[in-house]
Amino acid sequence: MNVPRRENPLNWIRPFRLPCVAVTSPTDDQPQPDGPIRLVVVFGGQSAEHDVSCTTATHVLAAANPDRYDIVPIGISRDGQWAIADDAAAILADGTRTLPPQLSPTGTPTELMPAFTAPFPGQQLVVLPLLHGPLGEDGTVQGMLELANVPYVGAGVLGSSLTMDKAKAKELLDAAGIPQTRWLAFNEYDWDKSTEPDRLNEIADKLGFPCFVKPANMGSSVGVSKVDDISELAEAIKLALRYDEWIVVEEGVDAREVELAVLGNHDLRVSVAGEILPADDFYSYEDKYLDGLSSNAIPAELPAGAEAEMQALAKQAYKLLRVEGMARADFLYEEGGRGPLLNELNTIPGFTPISMYPKLWEASGLNYSDLIDELVDLAIERHERRQSKRDTKR
Repeated sequence: MNVPRRENPLNWIRPFRLPCVAVTSPTDDQPQPDGPIRLVVVFGGQSAEHDVSCTTATHVLAAANPDRYDIVPIGISRDGQWAIADDAAAILADGTRTLPPQLSPTGTPTELMPAFTAPFPGQQLVVLPLLHGPLGEDGTVQGMLELANVPYVGAGVLGSSLTMDKAKAKELLDAAGIPQTRWLAFNEYDWDKSTEPDRLNEIADKLGFPCFVKPANMGSSVGVSKVDDISELAEAIKLALRYDEWIVVEEGVDAREVELAVLGNHDLRVSVAGEILPADDFYSYEDKYLDGLSSNAIPAELPAGAEAEMQALAKQAYKLLRVEGMARADFLYEEGGRGPLLNELNTIPGFTPISMYPKLWEASGLNYSDLIDELVDLAIERHERRQSKRDTKR
């Protein structure tokens, strides 16, 4: 009997390749291994925070020390295409920092190669991901960079994924006894027409109003709604589910919004506290990035001991969630009540002119350019430390 020949299913699988910069051969007029660090700045991405990332990138490129870095700007389009950002690269090559307010992620497609590679043997390469939200801040790109075996700025795979998922982060923070507002989390599969009335009543009974409905895996207040009564709750949940399959609902509190910046791998530094003074009903996406009407007070005027308490809680949460490199710790400060309540950690905070992370460090004595240098140094330190552990297993 003739058995039909079956094609090897492995032939259907396309080889996995990582987007990276092209490798070129050195010439006499090109930098040698002891020259500048090759800093690959990745921005854009496929999340709803694409525009924020493009704005963040232009300010980082403008502030990075041109004597220390050979900068390669890599943009990711909304549909996931990787390209060298030609316009930004041309401006940098010309020796100027007159970059547009927002970088374009389009340009020459990068060569698909097995790893990010410096063009000269021995040249130090560091990747600086400025990708806010899913498919950038959630451990996905960090996992790719681990496979590429290159140092990168910010939290690793676990720290990125834990802090990105508000529901899972809140579970761990609760287990550690770190104070938070009351909250509930739901998966979209828990939410259907037959159970919706019960779910809505559960939220109303346990959290009351006002409350905030958020996608669990999103940032920059995208998809967030403030809900004042039960009649608004279903629409707010529908909006949040457009962005993620998990949602978090938090109680509303009469509190001040206070943020601190954390820097380090093991030896942590925490900035002074800064207070957000939102112009909107809450610190919305428009208030953060579009209208520019919000203001802040740095340092925040807080009761004696409150800043030190928040600094200690920020360090505790940072270590608990396995964060390295940097994070912004967001608190709600309930005066006359529970005091500081940790809202979340953000592992790739914005670096726009009105963003709190660089402003907090500037107020603490660390300017923008030096902040970038410290983040790069931390990336190299962590990579070397982790590499030494891998080498012992061979």
